[in-house]
Amino acid sequence: MPGTIDALCPATAPFFGFMGAAVALIFANLGAAYGTAKSGVGVSSMGVMKPDLIMKSIIPVVMAGGLGIYGLLIAVIIA
Repeated sequence: MPGTIDALCPATAPFFGFMGAAVALIFANLGAAYGTAKSGVGVSSMGVMKPDLIMKSIIPVVMAGGLGIYGLLIAVIIA
């Protein structure tokens, strides 16, 4: 009986499972950081060119932060 359990669940299964959760978290937060940086440059240039539209240009920053939180939730669900 123990031979069938080992065949169905190899010893490396937890390693690859947690690596998948870590990779999901890492790439989601890298994407959120990149999106925040790019939208921060846009907010800065918008503040110089059209100061009345600053509040509309903050939306991408919030969405990029939401992407990071989503990645954290997915990593917790996977783990």
